[in-house]
Amino acid sequence: MNTVLALQKTKKQLHDSGFKLTPQRESVVIVLLENEKDHLSAEEIYFLVKKKSPEIGLATVYRTLEILTDLHIVNKVSFDDGLARYDLRKEGAAHFHHHLLCLECGNIEEIEEDLLGEVEQVVESRYHFIVKDHRLTFHGICSDCQNKKQ
Repeated sequence: MNTVLALQKTKKQLHDSGFKLTPQRESVVIVLLENEKDHLSAEEIYFLVKKKSPEIGLATVYRTLEILTDLHIVNKVSFDDGLARYDLRKEGAAHFHHHLLCLECGNIEEIEEDLLGEVEQVVESRYHFIVKDHRLTFHGICSDCQNKKQ
């Protein structure tokens, strides 16, 4: 999805929930769109936003990320480094996507396929639990690090 369409969609989601797409919120969303694959922390987002909008404060970035998380526009993810990272939710995704985390270099890759449909059915029928979403991170060694060792 291009940036203009994504911004329009985000603006509508915010408006439908009683919020406006202020210039500060727009700056945060643009940084997230431009760095979609990077799983940025709030501080990293702040530094990138600050380059475009020097007047924005860290508290504003945190508030914006909290709103975007509450509205399921972004997902808040925690990996082994202990930092909360932010990931745009994919258009039309029923669930949060999965991740591959390399324990050597720290690289994070996304898996777009939903691999847990059958597992959800088992959980719902066996435990009488209605699954709304799931998150899965595989911890291992990426192909680049494997190749470096050989």
